[in-house]
Amino acid sequence: MNITRENIDDLNAVLKVKIGKPDYEDKVETVLKDYRKKATIKGFRPGMVPIGLIKKMYGRAVQIDEINKVVTDNIQKYLADEKLEILGDPLPKADEKEIIDFDTREDFTFSFEVGLTPPVELKLSKKNKVNQYEIIIDEKMRNDYLDNYTRRYGELNKAELTEEKDIIKGKIEAIDINGNAVPEGPAVEDTSLGIDIIKNKKIKKEFIGKNIGDSIDFDLKKAYPNNTEIAGILHKKKEEVEDLEGNFRFTINEISRFHPAKLGKELFDKIFGEGVVSTEAEFMKKIEEEIAVNLKRESDFKLMMDIKSLAMEKTDFQLPEEFLKRWLLRVNEKATVEQIDKEFDSFRKDLKWQLIRNKVAHDNEVKISEEELQKESENITRHQFQQYGLFYATDEQIAKYAMETLKREEDAKRIADKILEEKVIVLMKELVKLENKDVTVEEFNKLFEA
Repeated sequence: MNITRENIDDLNAVLKVKIGKPDYEDKVETVLKDYRKKATIKGFRPGMVPIGLIKKMYGRAVQIDEINKVVTDNIQKYLADEKLEILGDPLPKADEKEIIDFDTREDFTFSFEVGLTPPVELKLSKKNKVNQYEIIIDEKMRNDYLDNYTRRYGELNKAELTEEKDIIKGKIEAIDINGNAVPEGPAVEDTSLGIDIIKNKKIKKEFIGKNIGDSIDFDLKKAYPNNTEIAGILHKKKEEVEDLEGNFRFTINEISRFHPAKLGKELFDKIFGEGVVSTEAEFMKKIEEEIAVNLKRESDFKLMMDIKSLAMEKTDFQLPEEFLKRWLLRVNEKATVEQIDKEFDSFRKDLKWQLIRNKVAHDNEVKISEEELQKESENITRHQFQQYGLFYATDEQIAKYAMETLKREEDAKRIADKILEEKVIVLMKELVKLENKDVTVEEFNKLFEA
């Protein structure tokens, strides 16, 4: 086995792999002997099939498979020994692969294209300014959070007379111009609709002030121009109601009215656990703390994006783009050349940041411990639980759930990448000049519109 490298330019090279019969012969024989032990062929006892027959049946396929394994293993060893950093994977050169004849030859030369990782030099300094935004908490935020909690823990109660925000249940049926039910028309005995989402003001008014047992004749299409809403009311598929026309009659059987939860100990205990919050003042303080945490998360995200953008702007290096496009086409079998070209700019940016991030992490010997992985997984789990209103989940429950998450390789890698990125951003923050800037939530949101 012999591997040589031919540099095409600073970013591209070709690896030539020369392999002879001694490099793969023993492995092929071992596999074929194993086949012989397991082979079940009519006319022969198990394990007694002549080795010549086994070679005739499986020899060529086994030879090709073992040669591929030997070549792959030795390329990986070569890259490690030579400390050669590449992008993607080695690509067989199609023109040379096509002339390989496994039936008549025992020695082979394979050629592989490789894209080389470019040298990365981070060029950030205190001359580079980055805004660190602090979002001002206003009364509207407090009221919105308060409203969200009271609605989340509210309940539906029965009512006697309809109002604008009520949900009504009952029978709906198609009617003709004379107000008679259409025998073949759409009809549902038990459905529901929300009065507040009726788009036509005149029709909405007709639904207000009605009693149980009252009927309203109306144009369903005018009331609900959205076919998805109509399909839900008529218990049909969206495509089945696209050409629907005419009037419908809704007969009210039940009126439900939503009542937000009232501020008090019962609500406080439901949200934060029993006895954690006792007064309205303590509740509002908790809300403000929650708002501050969420706003800081958003501010930190913006800072991270700005530092990433600045780092990529100030760090200039080239990539083996044509090689990468061929590699992407190979690993994404269903993709077309046009799709790869269309999405390549986004891929280039992600790869460029990844190389910068890895360079900073390597130069600063950034490590990620098992404890850090567990803690971050717990933080993510706790945030997910809170999104579903589970504020009182115990530390033991969160830790157990977090450990299960880390057992999934894809989730563990995602969490490790998040920690690595955060550590790199912390290091980069030390390189630039941060300027604190207070902004309203409206001003902050506009920063993402550019």
